[in-house]
Amino acid sequence: MPRPKVSLIIAFYKDLEALGLIFDALRHQTYKNFEVVVAEDDEAPETKTFLAKYTDLDILHVSHPDVGRTKAVAQNRAACASTGEYLIFIDGDCIPYTTFIEGHIFFSAPKRVMSGRRVNLPKRLSEKLRQGSLSSIALEKYFLWYAMSNLMWNKDTHYEQGFHFNPERRFYNSIITLKSRNTQILGCNFSCHKEDFVAINGFDESYGISILGDDTDLNWRFKDYGAELKSCKNIANLLHLHHERPKYNHDPTEHLKRFNERKAAHQFYCEQGIRQHCS
Repeated sequence: MPRPKVSLIIAFYKDLEALGLIFDALRHQTYKNFEVVVAEDDEAPETKTFLAKYTDLDILHVSHPDVGRTKAVAQNRAACASTGEYLIFIDGDCIPYTTFIEGHIFFSAPKRVMSGRRVNLPKRLSEKLRQGSLSSIALEKYFLWYAMSNLMWNKDTHYEQGFHFNPERRFYNSIITLKSRNTQILGCNFSCHKEDFVAINGFDESYGISILGDDTDLNWRFKDYGAELKSCKNIANLLHLHHERPKYNHDPTEHLKRFNERKAAHQFYCEQGIRQHCS
């Protein structure tokens, strides 16, 4: 199987502590041929100082002025600057397992989008990770114990998404893959070939602060383009740090209307996307 260069794109905004936890996990990846692209939706000077400390990782940093939630713009610019042929997208509060990149690559193919999931960590475990009294490597290694003692009593954690299975083993191929798999794109854990991302013109930046553009819009546009959506649940796992959900004061009516019109017209190539950032 070809081993493509991967560009791991991290949508980042201000949380340097969480970014450090992600970098610590990336140092232990089983898949080595990758670069990290920090897509900062801001231009904080402390970010550059922070990134300079990580000389053992191949890091690109893309930033722009903080003018509100322009996550799609930051991610498109990062994808444009990336040098890998394969793109993986995560959020800046999601810590990957050591097998994360390997899991995305395993079933990857042209015109195929890999869709992963995440475990929502409770506040107590998130604080332990941030304080350094628990490492994500240890949480991954002893996940069964943490699931039974901390996670399974809260359905919102989606603890079952933290169990890792080797995709080469009989159990995964004979049992796991027989189950109905949710292939809907999750904006904090999906991947595709760069040429396919460019073919639909990347994220639609016209949705602004609306979360439609994060994953729901991509989902139908990739399908309409002819891409296959395939699950990588339980082989490309993420740990999502607890935080209060942000509140956006906007009326989604106009965005939903435009979304439905474009979908009905099969307009999978968006007008305001990645190509405006690539020369």
